[in-house]
Amino acid sequence: MTTITAGAGAPPARSMATIAFAGTFGTIIEWYDFLIYGTAAALVFNKLFFPTVDPLTGTLASLATYAVGFVARPVGGALFGYFGDRIGRKSMLLLTMMIMGLGTFLVGLLPTYNQVGILAPILLVILRFVQGLALGGEWGGASLMVLEHAPAGKRGFYGSLVQVGFSLGLVTSSGVFALVTMMPETSFLSWGWRIPFIVSILLVGVGAFVRARIPETPVFEEMKASKNISPNPFLETLMKHPRSFFVALGLKLSEVSWVYMLTVFVVGYAVTKLSLPRKLMLDAVFWAALIEVLTIPLFGWLCDKIGRRPFYFLGVLFTIVFAFPLFWMLNTKDPATVMLAIIIGLNLGHGLMFAPESAYFPELFGARVRFTGASFGFQASAAIGGGFAPIIATWLADLMGGTAGVSIMLILLALVTLVATFFARETKDEPLLK
Repeated sequence: MTTITAGAGAPPARSMATIAFAGTFGTIIEWYDFLIYGTAAALVFNKLFFPTVDPLTGTLASLATYAVGFVARPVGGALFGYFGDRIGRKSMLLLTMMIMGLGTFLVGLLPTYNQVGILAPILLVILRFVQGLALGGEWGGASLMVLEHAPAGKRGFYGSLVQVGFSLGLVTSSGVFALVTMMPETSFLSWGWRIPFIVSILLVGVGAFVRARIPETPVFEEMKASKNISPNPFLETLMKHPRSFFVALGLKLSEVSWVYMLTVFVVGYAVTKLSLPRKLMLDAVFWAALIEVLTIPLFGWLCDKIGRRPFYFLGVLFTIVFAFPLFWMLNTKDPATVMLAIIIGLNLGHGLMFAPESAYFPELFGARVRFTGASFGFQASAAIGGGFAPIIATWLADLMGGTAGVSIMLILLALVTLVATFFARETKDEPLLK
């Protein structure tokens, strides 16, 4: 079997910039589509789709529909990963974007419970599943498209640009929601909440045009030329790369739980339990994500210098130390302190571990199963940590009358990632095709 060095045959700088832009721009749109649902679930869906139950049950039900998207993500990771390893990265990248865009657009057109009854939340759940299915395949495709074109010694940096798509998606989703929530309450609940979902279809069109212009990755082209295509990437991942899969699962757990706690549970908790202004919390998320647009590429550049694993150790230790102070700072109800808590929490509890992932997770797997292995490991952990953590946290906060149980949960999840980091290998100097 042929072995080539990482970055061999990499495109010139100008082409690499175009490829990185296409990967990042498309990922911004995908995350925007996925994240506006989370904000809506925390702020409005309980009133529009579950109005016949008490506020706590309505919030839990709303977050449950949010979790459906996470359950769908590993299914999408396995499905699109299978075909991405079999027929190519680029085709799956375009397909997932179109599916996500259509699903998001249709959420904006949904009738509410008062209009069609139980059919409304059923349709909401179906469309949320479609969103999760698409995102499950999109992240892996975008990561591999950039990573497998990247020059040697710069995979972490270029991969981190894909991760910036999350932060910019968070900036745009929270920014758009901050604008529409400035409307009168009746107008916002009547039609204003639909705007962020409907306008996404325009962004998808632009993203599809940009991505259609980039070539297939040289790594996949080399595999195709040498007839080194796996007949069943999913089974090969589980049978030949079980350690890499479980390491990826553990590495993702703390980071994904942390970020969705900050952007979903904390927003809902601060607004409903602490009576903090909705605009303050959305502004805090907006500025935290905007700063992360700078810190993620910095961490990506540094992980090319010192390795991927150190960032997981640093991130895990931070989440353990900050799990209680996060809520202490929120409970002050001081706007500056609340803003600072979200900014620090997102950039260090999330950014340190999130930045290397677009390079690190695919590097853990061989080229034959890279799309499947990286996507399925990433998304399975996201389903566990991101989909259910806000629901469990909401239940714990109500049960215990405070957030101590939530902080303990975050620490326990961090310990799982700490163990996974000890078992992970360093990959920054490994070849991509071997």
